[in-house]
Amino acid sequence: MTDRPVVIVTGASRGIGAAAARQLLARGCNVAILARSPKGLEAVTAEAARAERVLSLAGDVARTSDCRRMVADSVARFGRLDALINNAGILGPVARLAEADADAWRYNLAVNLMGPFYLAQAAIPHLRSTRGRIVNVSSGAAVKAIEGWSAYCVAKAGLTHLTRLLAAEETDIITVALRPGVVDTDMQNQIRTEGADVMTPAKFTRFKQLKEEGQLLDPAIPAGKIAWLALKAPSALSGMFLDSDDPRIGDADAS
Repeated sequence: MTDRPVVIVTGASRGIGAAAARQLLARGCNVAILARSPKGLEAVTAEAARAERVLSLAGDVARTSDCRRMVADSVARFGRLDALINNAGILGPVARLAEADADAWRYNLAVNLMGPFYLAQAAIPHLRSTRGRIVNVSSGAAVKAIEGWSAYCVAKAGLTHLTRLLAAEETDIITVALRPGVVDTDMQNQIRTEGADVMTPAKFTRFKQLKEEGQLLDPAIPAGKIAWLALKAPSALSGMFLDSDDPRIGDADAS
């Protein structure tokens, strides 16, 4: 069994997930990465100083079998599990609820809510033994009603409450939810591309201005907070929904 912390990161082919995986590798962790895109995962693995410290799996968190396989393969490869970062997420369908495609709505919940449930359920026996951590990447949409994002808002609200339930039931595991802020990712591009017809003009304009005025966060900023929480979150934070600039959170470079 390795002495290095072992962390699973989902949605790790790009954006916040890829940045979190890189920061954890820089901290000396063994990292298991999961995403639908094999190409993106290959890029993260290629950047690792030692490829044997990375386990890569192309899969979909909406599928129970992929989630269970990710946990089982991680433990088989590295001998333990210390943290799970549920980062994989999708925004669509970007549509008013009355017109939203029901299958797309259902798939959003499968990715954003059921995936973290499947992974947590599979990981819990291993995280109990290491007194490990679960970090659920949530969103401000969990507490705000944003027109055209109905599935995403509902799923993230569910994920945030799932965090509280895990903290209540699994007292040997520290579980937190993080609101990463408005980050320069593909999801923001989707908002600017598809949001004009379904969001209020004021909200849509605001999201465009954030990009135009350079106010979007670099993914590395919330990724550092996520990496710190996965490795060092204290029990006092378990069950909480935290902003990424919360002063109680360190960063990946903190000791």
